[in-house]
Amino acid sequence: MTAEDPASALTGGVALLERAMGYALGSLVLVTPEAMSNHTPCGEWDLRALLRHLNDSLIALHEAIALGDVGLDPVGDFADPAADPVAALRERACHMIGAWANARAPSEVLIVDRVLTSPVVAATGAVEIAVHGWDVGRACGHDRPIPPALAEELLEPCALIVSDADRPARFAARVDVSPLASPSDRLVAFLGRAPR
Repeated sequence: MTAEDPASALTGGVALLERAMGYALGSLVLVTPEAMSNHTPCGEWDLRALLRHLNDSLIALHEAIALGDVGLDPVGDFADPAADPVAALRERACHMIGAWANARAPSEVLIVDRVLTSPVVAATGAVEIAVHGWDVGRACGHDRPIPPALAEELLEPCALIVSDADRPARFAARVDVSPLASPSDRLVAFLGRAPR
């Protein structure tokens, strides 16, 4: 995430976010009504709860770039995630990526009491989306590694956005893997998931 100018950093963040969303959308194809109660790698969440959380994340990312402020209550007229969480996610993905792609200028985003640059928000969102896409695949009984180039790029901001203070509240303890493990395995292990 080290670009020479803010416009380049924003463009790079949007591209990373798009690639992460593309990967996660591929995992949504695996979701069936019967899988909704399946356990996920995310603590005590079942697949339905994970999809609800991912819907909320996409709303927050949309608000971040469209409004410059992420509020506690969702803004927007989107599909009801309770009725069809996968359809809602697909719709929100289109709105969210469209908002980021149409951003006119680099900006800062107010999140609670912090101001972050939009490239940092995009990178954080990309990590969230890709790793939860991996979680969805696992909950559906499939091993869908995050593409190597994408996983490598997501590892860099992880070191900046996840600290030991985030564990065990927001993230589980890091899982030990071989230094020769794939980028996907290293990424999910860093975020407290057992790759195999």
